[in-house]
Amino acid sequence: MPTEILMPALSPTMEEGTLAKWLVREGDTVSSGDLLAEIETDKATMEFEAVDEGTIGKILVPEG
Repeated sequence: MPTEILMPALSPTMEEGTLAKWLVREGDTVSSGDLLAEIETDKATMEFEAVDEGTIGKILVPEG
């Protein structure tokens, strides 16, 4: 069953961010803790990781 991955708040004050770079491709298998993407905010660039294991089915949001 597909799971939608939403951009997390990477800090308590984060209100918005830009998906700077995908670190995975459609069809990639990921495990909990694997890095998925880089998010740019007004203060820093941060990475976010998978919380579950599975396969990346379709990337709906382009970089930038």
